[in-house]
Amino acid sequence: MNASPSNTLERWLTGPRVGTLPTPSSLPAPKLSFEFFPPKNEKLEADLWTCIRRLEPLAPRFVSVTYGAGGSTRSRTHDTVARLAKETSLTPAAHLTCVGATREEVDEVAQAYWEAGVRHIVALRGDPPAGAATYEPHPGGYAQAEDLVRGLRRIGDFDISVGAYPEVHPAALSADADLDFLKRKIDAGASRAVTQYFFDTDIYLRFLDRCHAAGITAPIVPGIMPVSNFASLKRFSAMCGASVPDWLGRLFEGLDEDVDTRRLVAATVAAEQVRILQANGVDEFHFYTLNRPDLTYAIAHILGARPAVAAG
Repeated sequence: MNASPSNTLERWLTGPRVGTLPTPSSLPAPKLSFEFFPPKNEKLEADLWTCIRRLEPLAPRFVSVTYGAGGSTRSRTHDTVARLAKETSLTPAAHLTCVGATREEVDEVAQAYWEAGVRHIVALRGDPPAGAATYEPHPGGYAQAEDLVRGLRRIGDFDISVGAYPEVHPAALSADADLDFLKRKIDAGASRAVTQYFFDTDIYLRFLDRCHAAGITAPIVPGIMPVSNFASLKRFSAMCGASVPDWLGRLFEGLDEDVDTRRLVAATVAAEQVRILQANGVDEFHFYTLNRPDLTYAIAHILGARPAVAAG
């Protein structure tokens, strides 16, 4: 042994002391929302609805359904959202983008959502369509998300969420320019922003400081990504500008073929991340479920969320 017991004890006694996080029972259960993506085939549709039914009892504030790149899943998104509104107790939020459509076409989609009883829209600029290197506004379309927010406000009294990027949008000219885009979206009528996922909590907390300094007062809801596949996460993060810290990679070392342990690690990481944010006063969280319900359900349970009990 390199250190005598007395030296070890001295090191333990003189090192920095870290206070414990509040126990889950001492904090109210956070407000949750979940994101799904529309199915590409009948098998995936069955998987999606298994996910929806699993998470529905947790009574999230809303559930969102994504678009594919370039609006490639527009019809499937609409069908899924309309079914959510008709067949579940959930509040559905439809992703709507500016890509590849005129203002009239986008307005028509938004009007159809309104008529289907959908009152919540996630308004996004959108990613370039497949094969395009950069985003180009449609000549007759909404150029940016802030324009889309204004257009939605003309159609109906939608509850509108927009995107936010704690580590800066990959296409932004600078962090300040990106923050200005966010403020303009909020000022145009958005109710809240939901962030890209992140893993170091300080990144998000510093971003909140910058938002406050910029005069933004709407909620900036942190997006939480439970990591089910680390290799896929690395690839996707390289495209969307989210950093993957070295410590996270070390946690998943050697687990490529060990699905069960990966899930345990993923649940631990995400629950700890949210509990640290809760201890800093954050009480709303948006989970990117990847249509895999059990991991999200377990994390929500750790945080104190329980199935809603029907009256009667």
